Amino acid sequence: MAIDLRNLRHFVATAENGSFRRAANVLHMQQSSVSRAVRQLEDALGVSLFERRVSGAQLTDAGHRLLRDVRPALEQLELARKAATAAGRGEIGVLRVGILTSLAGGFLRELVCRYAARHPEIEVDIRDGGRDEHVYAIRRRDLDVAFLSGEGGLADCEISPLWKERVHVALAEGHELADRRQLDWSDLRSERFIVTRRAPGPEVHDYIIRRAADYSTYPEVMFKAVVQETLMNLVGLRQGITLVSAAWVDVKLPHLVLRPLTDPADIVPFSAVWSRHNDNPALRRFISAAHTLAGRVRRGSSDWSEEALGLTTIESGFSASGQRPGPSS
Repeated sequence: MAIDLRNLRHFVATAENGSFRRAANVLHMQQSSVSRAVRQLEDALGVSLFERRVSGAQLTDAGHRLLRDVRPALEQLELARKAATAAGRGEIGVLRVGILTSLAGGFLRELVCRYAARHPEIEVDIRDGGRDEHVYAIRRRDLDVAFLSGEGGLADCEISPLWKERVHVALAEGHELADRRQLDWSDLRSERFIVTRRAPGPEVHDYIIRRAADYSTYPEVMFKAVVQETLMNLVGLRQGITLVSAAWVDVKLPHLVLRPLTDPADIVPFSAVWSRHNDNPALRRFISAAHTLAGRVRRGSSDWSEEALGLTTIESGFSASGQRPGPSS
């Protein structure tokens, strides 16, 4: 015979209170209902759990053994129930976030910090990768959300534009262009660019070639087998220049200066992308927080302007809608 969990709870309440009457008061039930539940449990187990006396109910040896084992089990079940409820509300769990390089600052850092402060029981798992890798992971549900440049649609994905940022040129201190307050592509026609061999390097390369071609210039672009942070150090060693987004302005690296590109085409939109089939409650809360922060940025009520917020790499190619994405992190 199956054992009803309610009968077990009534048994524990009776054992803890020493009588059916007191257990009924604690449970806000009729005494007869509690007594009947315990009797059903005894019938199911085939043993007597209490010695019934005028003064109350005293546990038998079998009752003591059952109480010892059942009490922690019921406590664990209650914890599991609360955890499941909290997970369903997005109060606990894991949120997997894809970015295109290291989280350096700006909008995304502020978003993650705010979300973590309000939902400390949610683990935010930040993962690096390229655009195609992240889109594939989103469709496989290996990622909950990714932050990519551009605003075009992707099949089976939701996309929400959030903020914009301007592309910057990273130069070594002492470079002949370092004294300029801002730059355009015609200033870069004779420069050598360096990019990472792994993501986001190929995307950076394509962006440089495309934008330079708009100015009828064809710069030299060299791939380096290093991560983005090491690449920035190579720029400081005057091995070349590279492009980054506005978030790098807040990253203090020695022997480097950043100068914005003036062309409006080098102001790039960034969007959150997620699967429309993803039912992770933590994702819904995260997207809501992203929309709230984006609204504050647009209204000017954030500590940062749109051009001061962002991720830290360049992304290129065409979106599904044919719109050119640009630098991202």
